[in-house]
Amino acid sequence: MAARAWRRLYRDFCYKRAFSSPIASARHCSSTAETAPKIPHFSKKGRLLTGATIGLLIAGGAYVSTVDEATFCGWLFNATKLVNPFFALLDPEFAHTLAVSAASRGWVPREKRPDPSNLGLEVWGKKFSNPIGLAAGFDKNAVAVDGLLALGFGFVEVGSVTPVPQEGNPKPRIFRLRQEGAIINRCGFNSEGIVAVAKRLGAQHGKRKLDETSSSSSSPNDEVKQGGKAGPGILGVNLGKNKTSEDAAADYVQGVHTLSQYADYLVINVSSPNTPGLRMLQGRKQLKDLVKKVQAARDEMQWGEEGPPPLLVKIAPDLSKEDLEDIAAVALALRLDGLIISNTTVSRPDPVSKNPVAAEPGGLSGKPLFSMSTNLLKEMYILTRGKIPLIGCGGISSGEDAYKKIRAGATLVQLYTAFAYGGPALIPQIKAELAECLEMDGFKSIIEAVGADCR
Repeated sequence: MAARAWRRLYRDFCYKRAFSSPIASARHCSSTAETAPKIPHFSKKGRLLTGATIGLLIAGGAYVSTVDEATFCGWLFNATKLVNPFFALLDPEFAHTLAVSAASRGWVPREKRPDPSNLGLEVWGKKFSNPIGLAAGFDKNAVAVDGLLALGFGFVEVGSVTPVPQEGNPKPRIFRLRQEGAIINRCGFNSEGIVAVAKRLGAQHGKRKLDETSSSSSSPNDEVKQGGKAGPGILGVNLGKNKTSEDAAADYVQGVHTLSQYADYLVINVSSPNTPGLRMLQGRKQLKDLVKKVQAARDEMQWGEEGPPPLLVKIAPDLSKEDLEDIAAVALALRLDGLIISNTTVSRPDPVSKNPVAAEPGGLSGKPLFSMSTNLLKEMYILTRGKIPLIGCGGISSGEDAYKKIRAGATLVQLYTAFAYGGPALIPQIKAELAECLEMDGFKSIIEAVGADCR
């Protein structure tokens, strides 16, 4: 595509010069001396500038025409690094809104290169091209799913989505700790509500089905397609409760009834520190009652051959050993489909504690959360005996970080803060580094490495 664009640009340029120059005009006039126009004299600088312009067009067009799509795609991702300093100058929430808006409009690079073969895996009967996902909180209202999946994520999780629209907590509510690679937020489930999100996901789902129908005649019937209901990647929908709601279970059930048909998996978020009383739902009895009601709501709906979407619970990193044991017991007893470990922390581990911004209330995410969430992940993998898929989330900023999460028991991993700082270029970098880590340790696939440090 790039090569064709360059050739078209070069052809148009030459055409315009041919028919706008005095020499070309003379060719369409009489050859007699009386009618021939006088050819103007070009300055030396003008001739040099014109020659340089033509030379650059010819050289650029010739070079791009020889560049393969993969190389050109790599250039586009690397070019996004030039934009990051600009975003750093903006208010954190405005920068976030701008980034989501850019992704929703397709103003982000599209990953055309295939993922390393050792990163592919199957979870819940769904094929993931890679285990790197975008955590909930980035695209809260499902406005940029196509653009985010096109960046090369194996899966994207939208939300948290509340039944009724709510503004969330007062601004400012997002704070950067750039030196520590961290963010503190107290957004408080700001959401447009499940109706708005359902309309967007429904429109996207319809477009996806239409594209599949139109391409079915040209594709082999036995072709194995990776991805899910949202397109080339897997889509998760994270459900929350309204701040003023007195019946949390009813809120989650409403979310299931409205959004589960568009989701490849669902998440019950009971671990945000920014909604009063929410984390109390992680207790054994409260969690058991909640999961039962949500599972029943999901299972009573009519499903096709694929069956209902898997149901996961996202837990906090600020849990005691007893809390973890209770959650593991509930997950095993109710055959929960997965756990996300973990959400943000209300603690301020070093070196964050020395930063003045640490005094701001809210959940801390980013590099300082890595060790805490990874240790929690390992404990939960042991408590559940590796029987439940775990998604490792918290502080991942490199392929090595992702690999450590996987060795600790994660089947899939998620990014957020590092993506906010590093931008699109971070995604192919993490995938390449992760593939290299697997290869160096002799693992042929992600699944082989899951829980390696617990064995």
